[in-house]
Amino acid sequence: MTMIQCISPIDGSVYAEREAMSLEAAKDAVQRARKAQKAWARRPLEERVQLVLKGVARLNEMSDEVVPELAHMMGRPVRYGGEYKGFNERSNYVASIAADALAPLVIEDSATFERRIEREPHGVVLVIAPWNYPYMTAINTVAPALMAGNTVVIKHATQTLLVGERMVRAFVEAGVPEDVFINLFLDHATTTALIATGSFNFINFTGSVEGGRSIERAAAGTFAGLGLELGGKDPGYVMEDADLDAAVDTLMDGATYNSGQCCCGIERIYVHESLYDAFVEKSVAWVSNYKLGNPLDPETTLGPMAHRRFAAHVREQIAAAVAKGAKALVDPKLFPQDDGHAYLMPQILVNVDHSMSFMKDETFGPAVGIMKVKNDAEAIELMNDSPYGLTASLWTQDPARAAHIGREIETGTVFMNRADYLDPALCWTGCKETGRGGSLSVIGFQNLTRPKSYHLKKVTK
Repeated sequence: MTMIQCISPIDGSVYAEREAMSLEAAKDAVQRARKAQKAWARRPLEERVQLVLKGVARLNEMSDEVVPELAHMMGRPVRYGGEYKGFNERSNYVASIAADALAPLVIEDSATFERRIEREPHGVVLVIAPWNYPYMTAINTVAPALMAGNTVVIKHATQTLLVGERMVRAFVEAGVPEDVFINLFLDHATTTALIATGSFNFINFTGSVEGGRSIERAAAGTFAGLGLELGGKDPGYVMEDADLDAAVDTLMDGATYNSGQCCCGIERIYVHESLYDAFVEKSVAWVSNYKLGNPLDPETTLGPMAHRRFAAHVREQIAAAVAKGAKALVDPKLFPQDDGHAYLMPQILVNVDHSMSFMKDETFGPAVGIMKVKNDAEAIELMNDSPYGLTASLWTQDPARAAHIGREIETGTVFMNRADYLDPALCWTGCKETGRGGSLSVIGFQNLTRPKSYHLKKVTK
């Protein structure tokens, strides 16, 4: 018997554990989801949409349990209230566009022919969800997949072991049939075996680049559709006409919120030389105001990282950069709670360059590097000097300039005067090693369905 354990970053204790399912038991569960799919898809679209929204509402009713549970599992302070704002916003938006997004594309409806393209659900969708935003990332696929008529199997990260179980419980209590949305506790070997045997019609994975490669290898030859959101090293660029205070506030929050554990967090910043000194000074002051501590304390503004090995990676990157000449500016004396394990103080590095792993490879922690640049051309070259491409944050008063620079950046989303936000009306997508596919928006519905063409010739006398 294999047990899957969630180790709490608060104190290193086992917070939750579940028995990993055997391959045969998992296959049986997936088969039940497959049998349930046709009947679910035959239900009227509006009925499916409303059942999903009822599931969302039921989860909202569980906030008193969900919020401290998240703090225990992955360390986010309870003062932030969980992920309900984004969770609800995304669910409500996809519900509002479902009818239009899934409507047939009518080519001809005449006395002689009906020609149209309809959207048909794939079948069984597997969602492999990450621990850093465990509810929001999952709902990106769960809500539109169910609305579109798929059944959904969720397999959640070990660090947030209870999230899939809780989501399914909420949705089933709200009226979604039990076999339509199911949670499985799986180890890597069983997950790989299920994928390799063609158990799923579409797989959405959010996680590491290596994890994405493993999914691709397992799915090879099954022809299952894939949506992969993988690593990130998102840049910010502060131009000479930027609102300095707004840039500092947003970019520092984007770099450190959730202990920097965000796919689209800001990990490197390029500042025009005319604003560089002021930006650095204000940023250090901003970050120094954090209160690092136990996430169950409502006064805590920065909790531990989700696991001590994640914090160790950040420390190693910082140390390697400093050894190469980088300078750390945030005073460790301000953060005596940094214990060398999961509790990690925020940090800002200057005198950095792209020979350092800290400026090229994903950090995924509350640390950011700041570099001085002379012009847009230099900033564009540096922003593109990365294997990843999820978002980029541009700070200027000139939308035309931002749009021009945006067209030159290898990224999935271009922000101007904001960062670290997922707009559900826009496609959430990435390029290069950040992955493939896209979620939410009309395009998200298209990725979770397949086109079926109807060419109907009418009998004429």
